[in-house]
Amino acid sequence: MKKKKWPIVVIVIAVIVIIGAAAGGSSAKKVSSSDGASQGVSSNTTPSSDKTTFGIGDTAELKSVQMTLVNAEEFGGADFFTPQDGYVFVGCEFEIANNSKNEINVSSYVSFNAYCDGYAISQSMTGAWDKNGKKTLDGTVAPGKKLSGVIVYEVQSDWKELEVSYSPSFWGKAMTFIVPKN
Repeated sequence: MKKKKWPIVVIVIAVIVIIGAAAGGSSAKKVSSSDGASQGVSSNTTPSSDKTTFGIGDTAELKSVQMTLVNAEEFGGADFFTPQDGYVFVGCEFEIANNSKNEINVSSYVSFNAYCDGYAISQSMTGAWDKNGKKTLDGTVAPGKKLSGVIVYEVQSDWKELEVSYSPSFWGKAMTFIVPKN
């Protein structure tokens, strides 16, 4: 007996369309930072000449999603929420504006990658509990709306540079923010 193959064909076509849509929307725009200087996330046409990293106060835009690193500060925690010996917390406060036509999901665990002095690190939920009552950077953002929050990392006290990257989708490029130790 001959089985129908059309469900498999439909699934294959759907996967191809999804991958094509994700790959086609990966270019980014230039955005002005708080000091008015023109900056941007790398685009497909001239990646070597566009800025790909940003700092505190800078706004990056990718796929109609704007992200600003509002503030980054080192702190030692309080009460039961303290870093391990020889470490400190670094809290990064972000604001995300969704200027796209679709809602976006922001997950501090899934959407972000971080490196401290070149080594991969994970966020610290212990540090997030103590960050002046600010919420973590997790949620759904409707079109035309914003989300703000913090991500806290526990790093060695002699750290030099923290690199935090955000990708608004699994298939997309990332916006990378560099936080130097002051």
